[in-house]
Amino acid sequence: MVELREFSQIVDGEWPETPVGAKTPSADELTSAIQVMITRQVIFSHTKGLGGTYELVNTYGSFFARYFKAMGLRFISSPRDQMVALSVPQGESRYDAVYERLTKEETLVLLALRLVWEEAVANQDIAEGGICETTTGDVIDRYKSATQLDPPNEGRLMDILRLFQRRGAVRVGSRDSIEKVTPISILPGVVVLAPDTFLDDLKLLGAGPSAVMDEPANQNEG
Repeated sequence: MVELREFSQIVDGEWPETPVGAKTPSADELTSAIQVMITRQVIFSHTKGLGGTYELVNTYGSFFARYFKAMGLRFISSPRDQMVALSVPQGESRYDAVYERLTKEETLVLLALRLVWEEAVANQDIAEGGICETTTGDVIDRYKSATQLDPPNEGRLMDILRLFQRRGAVRVGSRDSIEKVTPISILPGVVVLAPDTFLDDLKLLGAGPSAVMDEPANQNEG
């Protein structure tokens, strides 16, 4: 398999596509970077707790693109957003264990996040790096208006937001005890987790509270 041969070439410092001056990773570092991409799906240069993973993946992007293509995944590199990500090519179904189900509430919160981000882009209210600064109050309002349903309670909402924080869609701040809201930074990774086909997929949702949908954004925790 060409990807495995390239893996050995990279760690041995013999890969012909290595950028000039690039650091040669160890086998453990390269393996760890592959695992991070699979479990996190979207990472940024500012993602905390991942060491030099972003720099490694970005440096050896062509290797990662071919490696994940063999898994049926599309590798995305956005230098403007300092983001690397994996997405499922549109129109393809996935049946392996990498993908789990989102609950109906999780799916609709993701919808609200995508809509809030889109509106910020349309209003040119986007900060550097494609980041939308908002609050849980705005997300709840968008959830209500888009779904005509009651939003999850505060505790459940925070659990859902932390899930999407691990996936690279948001950064969750500290709750404002006076305003009774929590600041949220919606990251451009939300478009990877909720692509343009997302709204069409939502048509598959039933009206019952236990309804779920297969959604490739929610991967195993690893």
